Amino acid sequence: MKLFLLIASHLLTLALGFAAGVYWLPILIAPASPTLQEVQASMPTAQWKATFRRDLKDSDALHWGDGEVSIGPQAISLAGKLAPGPDYKLYLSPEFVESEADFKRLKPQMLRVGDVKTFNNFIVPVPQGVDPAKFNTVIVWCETFSEFITAAKYQ
Repeated sequence: MKLFLLIASHLLTLALGFAAGVYWLPILIAPASPTLQEVQASMPTAQWKATFRRDLKDSDALHWGDGEVSIGPQAISLAGKLAPGPDYKLYLSPEFVESEADFKRLKPQMLRVGDVKTFNNFIVPVPQGVDPAKFNTVIVWCETFSEFITAAKYQ
């Protein structure tokens, strides 16, 4: 019985350490977030604005976004916050989605814009030749764990 408790306690400690690492590592290695002034400087060229909200269908305490998103021909920026996590990608979608199932169903029609590496504000350059007007929704998705983070419809 003592051996069982010893093994169980070590496995529990290992699992908690792994979970803490998955949560904290992206925060520790994240580059410095753009300042609000830098985000606002990218907004004058924005053609659309939208809002990330915490109350979407598949958003929860660990997967959420909150703030104003600006979408323009050169950059997509957020003045707000995202729940920390690894491997976030920014997508443009032709339809609004708020669940993992909808994201996976529509992913072939979406365009991956780039990586989101900061959790307080972000600016993601729009690749040359990409026309955000062909889409209506911006989405943050965790590629590694296939987790929906947040979305906002901008047109």
